[in-house]
This record gives sequence, structure tokens and C-alpha cells, in this order.
Amino acid sequence: MNILKQNVKTELNVKGSRFISELFACDSQNEARQILKQQKEKYQDATHVCHAFVIGKACEVLGMSDDGEPGGTAGRPMLDVLKGCGITNIMLTVTRYFGGTLLGTGGLVKAYGDCAKSAVEKAVQENAVEELLEKKDFTFSASYQLYEVIKRQIKDYKLYDLEENFSDTVNLKGKILADQYDDFSARIKNLSSGQIVL
Repeated sequence: MNILKQNVKTELNVKGSRFISELFACDSQNEARQILKQQKEKYQDATHVCHAFVIGKACEVLGMSDDGEPGGTAGRPMLDVLKGCGITNIMLTVTRYFGGTLLGTGGLVKAYGDCAKSAVEKAVQENAVEELLEKKDFTFSASYQLYEVIKRQIKDYKLYDLEENFSDTVNLKGKILADQYDDFSARIKNLSSGQIVL
């Protein structure tokens, strides 16, 4: 299973209607609501802002909305593409500006499905997806002297979202793969003679 590491945007025109597809990384239903609210504010003049999301390691949390399009013509085809793409913790919004030509239910299903496919394809082509790996947060503080020793040793680990704050001590926070956490913690503890505990 993969996750999205950066947002992706594509656009399609179908018989004069403009469809803007945007993929977002999304970890919860609450976050999905926030993204949707921002999108509706951003595209206040749009005819529809439809969405679908898939969340969880087993893609167990699903949601969608047709946002005023005929029932089952927007959210459902979008969700079907998301469920089949092998990416989780993802939200798709498709914003439609009506172009004057009615597409009919079949035309809408095809248009929204194509929008979802084009966004997912672009995400894959641009390497905007990565494998879903379980990570654990860590934080610790060290003296400047200890930090120099530790810094050389932690290069052996793949760390994510690492932040270093320098004050009277050096404060580090970040994420590490869950299966490396115990080894990492033990190494930091040993290097600091038990002074530093994650």
C-alpha cells in the first residue's frame, strides 16, 4: 500500500465544462472535512466541488459526495478509482465549472472517473507516492558535545521530518521507522551513557 507525499493537480475539459482534480494526503475524516472546507472557499464560484477519500492501513475509512450532481455520478466513480489505485490516506476533490452542455448521467460518471484516473496517473508518474511505512515519533535533548557524537551515529538510520532546534541544548524531533525505533533508542542511550532517553 502506498501514500501520497505531495499534492497533485490535473485539469480536464469536457464539452466546455472545466474539471479541476486535486489529490491531497489525508489521515483522518476530520482532516478530510478541513480540506473540503478550504476547497469550497477557494472555489466559491464553482458549480460543484465533489470529493472522495480513502483512509487507513486497510482502506477501511471511505467517504464521498456528489455535491449536487445527480446521485452516484461523481463521488462514486471517484471513490472507485481511489479504492483500486493502491494508495491510502488520500483525498480527491474535483471542482466543476459548468460549461453550458449537459453531460447526462453516463457522461458525468465518465468525466469524474477520468478526472480521478488522470490525477492518480500523474501522482504515479511524478513519483508523488511512496510506500506506507509505519513510523514512530521521537524527541530528545542533548548537550552540544553529545550531539556531535550522536549526529555521526544517526546517519545509519532513515529519519523523517527531522527538526533540530539549538538553544542551551540541542533538541531533536522527528520520525523513524517503527521497526528501527528500539535499536535507535538503545543506541542513543548507550552513546549518552544512559543520560538520554527517547
